[in-house]
Amino acid sequence: MYIKSIELVNFRNYEKLKLEFHEKVNIFTGDNAQGKTNLLEGVYVSSFGRSFRFGRDSEMIMFNTESCRVSVEARRGDEEIKVEIAIRENEKGIKLNGAGIKRTSELLENIMIVVFSPEDLKIVKEDPEKRRRFIDRELSQIRPAYYSDLSSYKRALAQRNALLKEKNTGIENFEVWDRELSGYGSKLIFKRKEFIEKISEISGETHKNITNGKETLKVTYKPSVYEGDDTEKAFLGRLRDTLKRDIYKGNTETGPHRDDIEISVNGSDVRKYGSQGQQRTAALSLKLSELELIKRETGEEAVLLLDDVLSELDGERQNFLINSLKDVQIFITSANIDGELKNKLPEGYMFKIKNGRAERDPIW
Repeated sequence: MYIKSIELVNFRNYEKLKLEFHEKVNIFTGDNAQGKTNLLEGVYVSSFGRSFRFGRDSEMIMFNTESCRVSVEARRGDEEIKVEIAIRENEKGIKLNGAGIKRTSELLENIMIVVFSPEDLKIVKEDPEKRRRFIDRELSQIRPAYYSDLSSYKRALAQRNALLKEKNTGIENFEVWDRELSGYGSKLIFKRKEFIEKISEISGETHKNITNGKETLKVTYKPSVYEGDDTEKAFLGRLRDTLKRDIYKGNTETGPHRDDIEISVNGSDVRKYGSQGQQRTAALSLKLSELELIKRETGEEAVLLLDDVLSELDGERQNFLINSLKDVQIFITSANIDGELKNKLPEGYMFKIKNGRAERDPIW
């Protein structure tokens, strides 16, 4: 799979831009705040229907304009794929191969993309929310049904939390939302468990290769509630048992929104005891495992977006990353790419980004 072209209209700082891409490597250089990451964001939106950054969809609309548009053309085997997304203040329209779609889950599994940014280096060492987002983002891509279950779970959670904040609501009013949460939540738990087991196996193999067999990486799922086939029943019982505490706190304290994963190297929690180098190697192993899992599950090579991350890796890890990606289309943003690194990369295009404009380097 590879991205053929992109067209942006009033997207972030791009008033109008159309680019054709190389099927191997595409490098975007330029000073900070010129639009390098914005361009990757536009590519990513074609896969997920939303940004990999925080914030509302409307924040992607150029200042002093009413709407923005992203159009991406891709090729998967013999199949041509075109995604068009139009965003207004409180509205978003998505077309897939010219036909409108109503649910984001219909967009998933068409253009497969993995993004690796400095934010992803925080997966290992920062709060559980980043690790949950890592799970949700990749599972949604390879299992669109997971995305639907996750959306339903979040809606039920929001309704239950709103009731909790009312304080004087009768206990019987929580029954319907407790059943919704336990039903959808147990589906998420089972799918997450299976996903993490696969990711642990693949990332463990990758980590051994990066460290020349000196370190063993293991990823373990830590659900807030899990009792095998009885998980849904156990989850429902836990919600009932903790209802008074939840009312007091005004939040639901049990469920997949409280899950975490433990990442260990040679048996020690790398978040607590790992060096910065070990933490970055673990994060790199996890991101590469996403690519491999997508290939195993779908038969397709995903597109990789490297957003200003190469400068965060030392030469050894850079080499391993590049050597692992010979069959993958790569998009790279960096303030500057030195000649030594460029010579390690396969053939491709280089673009200079300045003030929302892109000029292709005719030499490389």
